[in-house]
Amino acid sequence: MNDTPNFSARHTGRLLGLGVGPGDPELITLKALRLLQEAPVVAYPVAKGRASNALGIVEGYLRPEQVRLPLVYPVTTEKLPPPFCYETALRDFYDDSCVAVARHLDAGRDVAAICEGDPLFYGSYMYLHDRLAGRYETIVVPGVCSVVACAAAASTPLMYRNQTLTVLSGVLPAEDLARHLARTEAAAIMKLGGNFPKVCGVLRELGMTGRAIYVERGTMARQRVLPLAEVDPASVPYFAMILVPGTRWVGEAA
Repeated sequence: MNDTPNFSARHTGRLLGLGVGPGDPELITLKALRLLQEAPVVAYPVAKGRASNALGIVEGYLRPEQVRLPLVYPVTTEKLPPPFCYETALRDFYDDSCVAVARHLDAGRDVAAICEGDPLFYGSYMYLHDRLAGRYETIVVPGVCSVVACAAAASTPLMYRNQTLTVLSGVLPAEDLARHLARTEAAAIMKLGGNFPKVCGVLRELGMTGRAIYVERGTMARQRVLPLAEVDPASVPYFAMILVPGTRWVGEAA
């Protein structure tokens, strides 16, 4: 018995998970741009009361008749008093978002779910994918992710030859950050914001601050690249990253 879903018989729309890159509108791929402009519906994540970063990247490419479908986060990084549960709120948000997207898919309309960076690398799209990809024909288009974009912004190689790169969330406890960083040759630490002082403390204890590079809003209009010592902790946004490049390898040749 073949249990593979027969998408062709469903006459439903396609779910298009499109990576739109780290911020510079010129870093979207040709394939993502084509599918984006062909889709009748464009779904995008947005925080309450704020502009959508993902929509801002691609808005200049959209046609007036394309339906914009905002998926509004109930909460982002702010701390709320008990009994509020962040995990429950986010789970409910993605459940509700999938219902909204599925309405268009069931009506036969393709939905381009746009995502900053890459859809499956810390991307908001992946939670829609987990819920909907088994029910609808799905196309995922990779995008330029923030790690490589920030390395380009800093004009620094990340790893040489057989070095290992570790990507970490700054939300992790200090002891977990220290354990991972002590075992790797190169690192990218994401999701900074209020976690910046903690991350800097760990890097200082491990003697890594001399190699560390701070990149804020890589490839975006307000991009900043600074040594850690020059960064005001109070100014660090969530969309910032610390890179710890691997030790430079010169090679045998002179």
